[in-house]
Amino acid sequence: MKLNELTALGPLDGRYRPKVSVLSDYFSEYALIKYRVSIELGYFQALCSLPIPALKNIPKRAHIQLGEILNNFDLKDARRIKTLERSTNHDVKAIEYFLKEQFQARGLSKYQEYIHFGLTSQDINNTAIPLSLKEAHNQVIAPAYQQMISSLKKRAQQWKNVPMLARTHGQPASPTKLGKEIQVFVVRLEKQLADLNSIPFTAKFGGATGNFNAHQVAFPKMKWEAFAKRWLKSLGLQRSSPTTQIDHYDYLAAYLDNIKRLNTILIDFSRDIWHYISLSYFNQKIIKNEVGSSTMPHKINPIDFENAEGNLGLANALCEHLSAKLPVSRLQRDLTDSTVLRNLGVPLGHTLLAIQSLKKGCDKLQLNKQVVLGDLDQNWAVVGEAIQTVLRREGYPKPYEALKNLTRRHHELTKEQIWKFIDQLDITDQVKEELKAISPFNYTGI
Repeated sequence: MKLNELTALGPLDGRYRPKVSVLSDYFSEYALIKYRVSIELGYFQALCSLPIPALKNIPKRAHIQLGEILNNFDLKDARRIKTLERSTNHDVKAIEYFLKEQFQARGLSKYQEYIHFGLTSQDINNTAIPLSLKEAHNQVIAPAYQQMISSLKKRAQQWKNVPMLARTHGQPASPTKLGKEIQVFVVRLEKQLADLNSIPFTAKFGGATGNFNAHQVAFPKMKWEAFAKRWLKSLGLQRSSPTTQIDHYDYLAAYLDNIKRLNTILIDFSRDIWHYISLSYFNQKIIKNEVGSSTMPHKINPIDFENAEGNLGLANALCEHLSAKLPVSRLQRDLTDSTVLRNLGVPLGHTLLAIQSLKKGCDKLQLNKQVVLGDLDQNWAVVGEAIQTVLRREGYPKPYEALKNLTRRHHELTKEQIWKFIDQLDITDQVKEELKAISPFNYTGI
């Protein structure tokens, strides 16, 4: 069957492709090939800045021609590379052969042996992949999280003065404010996003086993480590050193673990909002023609929050495997990282999809203030904490025990019963008035 949204093996390239297709610019097979071509060309041009006799007098027009190779790179070129790969059975060697064809077509054959000079394939892969991740992070991933944070900030401000019954262990607890509960997630996300943004993107560049063996034997007077560090820095990458044949992936693992923490916070948020919807604290905007249930026409299900939770869980499971597997490689290198790294975009795709679902769900929320306040009015027992604390201040004997007997004896304690209890206390009239001024609606702390 021809590949399309209905025949794709995975939902990110099928059902959900319109929502996450932006990531194909960074993590598709085509993107990986193009990033590899970019690194090979960039490395060649960087070599031209060194006192290498064969490259000393390369004409300026050659650099313009090299730029054209990348600027004009398209699916036809990528398919040519895949054709070469079928005969080489080596994806990076196919890139090298493709570029040699390009050099020959432009009359640059005399320079073609400096393509991939002294390198192993991981010098290309471990530079191309972190570069693609860095650019995806800056252009897509970090902005998506930031947009989610901004959306929650807006709602935290909107609902900052709305008192709400808190629930600890699922039971009525000291009242809080809805805006503050949303702000909790804002602060958590902001801190973790700041940590994510601080993680460097690292690259390995040092030849077959990380020692610049081939470079050093060809040009022993050249300062190859300084060259590699300088060139990678120009790409916005930090050079890992010393290394084996591959990068340590420790910072990549840290990045994925940080994504997990951000996503776990969003799972927590999704479940809380789901529960608030089940309590009717929130209604959801009715979208014409949408169906909540195939058989129950009254239903408007919290599907956006459920979809988000599912995709975040899937993303975290993949991040867990990637972060645990990638830093482990037998001796100087095995190939297990190669196939795993090709899936780097998958957890990020499910993360992006989840954030979009959450934003959509949040935009549909309508506060049902009557239910929120009604819940408070039916739970006057929660002011028991306030009363016993004031009584402690006044030196009243065993105030906790007195309130425990009162609040546990009455399943639905009313304001009148609370006031009757206060009137029977052996305290001053001034303190009685102070206690009577406390209600579930104003006992919300700072």
